[in-house]
Amino acid sequence: MQVSKFFAFAAALSLALSAHAAAPKIVKKVPPEFPREAAQKGISNGSVKAELAIDADGKVSKVTVLEAEPKRVFDKAVTAALLEWKYEGSGEKQTAEVKLVFRNED
Repeated sequence: MQVSKFFAFAAALSLALSAHAAAPKIVKKVPPEFPREAAQKGISNGSVKAELAIDADGKVSKVTVLEAEPKRVFDKAVTAALLEWKYEGSGEKQTAEVKLVFRNED
């Protein structure tokens, strides 16, 4: 099994958007893959800030990209990965915000 030479790092913890609710606890993280197209275009880093809709059971049901630099380069990779994340179930729907930073470690 070949290990990819590209890495994505979570640069910020997920933060609850509601001032009254505690930040949801992550129980499973899936790192996004560095897009091959970005490497081919010579893009070596970037970041994406996204809002997550978390169901009562802790499953991420929706990802909304809030900010991206560069635009539309890492969005698909981030969305696919974040939909695989799992939070501790709270019994109610929640939202969280995360920022993922990409760096080509080649």
